[in-house]
Formats: sequence, structure tokens, C-alpha cells
Amino acid sequence: MSRKVAFITGASRGIGAESAVALARAGFDVAITARTLAGGQEQDYGGRLVGLPGSLEATAAAVEQVGGSALCLQADILHVDSIVDAAKSALSHFGRMDLLFNNAIYQGAGVLADIVDVQSQQVKALFQGNVFTPLALVQALLPALEAQKTSTIINMVSYAAFNAPPASATDGGWSFAYSASKAAFAKMVGSLQVEHADSGLRALNLEPGTVISEVMRAAGIDEAVLGRYKPCSPATIGGVVAWLANNTPSSDYQDTNCIRGPALAKHLNLLKAPSLLGDRYE
Repeated sequence: MSRKVAFITGASRGIGAESAVALARAGFDVAITARTLAGGQEQDYGGRLVGLPGSLEATAAAVEQVGGSALCLQADILHVDSIVDAAKSALSHFGRMDLLFNNAIYQGAGVLADIVDVQSQQVKALFQGNVFTPLALVQALLPALEAQKTSTIINMVSYAAFNAPPASATDGGWSFAYSASKAAFAKMVGSLQVEHADSGLRALNLEPGTVISEVMRAAGIDEAVLGRYKPCSPATIGGVVAWLANNTPSSDYQDTNCIRGPALAKHLNLLKAPSLLGDRYE
């Protein structure tokens, strides 16, 4: 019997990379996408060009170390055609699709901007990366997912989509434009559930809580700001994603049609001390 296949966006580091490794341990091969194919490439994070640790090639190597196969597909969520082409390449390569993890988010200028400062093109970029491109990816992969009779879509949402910020975005809160895009994205799962109720497709929203990552540090969000939260590691949420691939949690771990990642991780004994990429889920 062939291994199941997962398609993961934003898989060069952080939750996406850790989810790819955890899913490989759980018996999946993975198609992984991100802007950064090889180490050392600089990308726009919060309006600054930064070279961060992590790449698709590094994630693929980690996947292969645990017995999985990884297909690296460089793509940018601001360029919808690149993501749709990646989906087509994944289907051609693997011949099936069992899980879609919409994990990538827009990380460019405007993410942390106050209402008086945010520019219309920045809002458009946020909605392109966080709403329109994930929608196009779902549309591209839905026929293959439904063909498996039992398949899963996991959309990474945010606490910010459902709650007012405790402070400004640069002081530990979040911006209007970012939270608005994630709120719009969070509505997709409910529609998928009713429109494809008899197809065997499961559609889930996952809220990861606060996760310490290299991207957050690049945006200037440090431990002093994070002190008001109880962050999880990327590996912890990766473990949750792998568990959700084959399981559905009880209502105790869902709120407003959203799975609470930290609470479920605690229930599954997956919680670890906060760390950056490299803390693999065992």
C-alpha cells in the first residue's frame, strides 16, 4: 500500500517544517512549498530583507531521515500561479493527495502596521497571501482530496482572528489588517464542511497559540513581548498536525469552530519547552 501524501505550505522552517517531519513519521510523504529553497536566501519579513535559518532542502533532508519522501516546490503565496503549479506538480509526482495543510502566511510589509499607517497595497498583499492564494490551492486540490474518500484540510488560523488585541502589534498584539485577513480565512472551513458534508473530507481550523519562531524574532518580537503569553514550540504544533491527520478531537478542544492547538497538545502530552526550529517532535 502506498504512503499517504500531504501538501504543506510555508514548510522551510517553523511549524510547516516540523509538521512535515511529524507527518513523515506518521507515514506520509510530503510536497513542501515555501519561498526559500536553499539555505542563505534572503526574503522579505516585516518589510526587511533577512536570511533566516531553514529551507525546503533542509526540511526535505529531515523528512528523509525519518523515512519519508519530500518533494521541494519553491513557490510564493503572493504569486498564486506558483502555488497552483506546485499543486499540479505534486499530484503528477505522487498521484494522490490525502492532506492539505494551509500553513503559510504573508510576512511582508504591513503585518505590524497600525491602522493610521497601513497602506492599501499592504492590505491587498495580506489578503492575497492569507485568503486568495489558500483558496486557489484548496480549489486546485479538492478533486484529488475527495477522490481518496477520507482526506483532510487543515487551515492554520490565529487567535487574532477572533479576539481584540491586548496591545499594538509592535508591543505584543496584532494589527487590524493581519487579523482581518485571518478572520476571513477562518470562515473557509465552515463552508467546506457544509458544501462537502458527504464526501469524506474533513476540514479543520487549527489555532496554534503563540509559537516562538525565527520569523517573529526577525519582526522584532522578542522574549520581553512574549512574556505575557505561554508559547509552544513549532515541534509541539507539528505533533498536533500529525495527530489531526488521522484523528478528530472532542469538543473539549474546539471553540468557535477552531481547534485549540496548545490545549490539545497538553492533552496529548506533546508540550515541550519553547524552542526554535530544531526541537523535533519525538
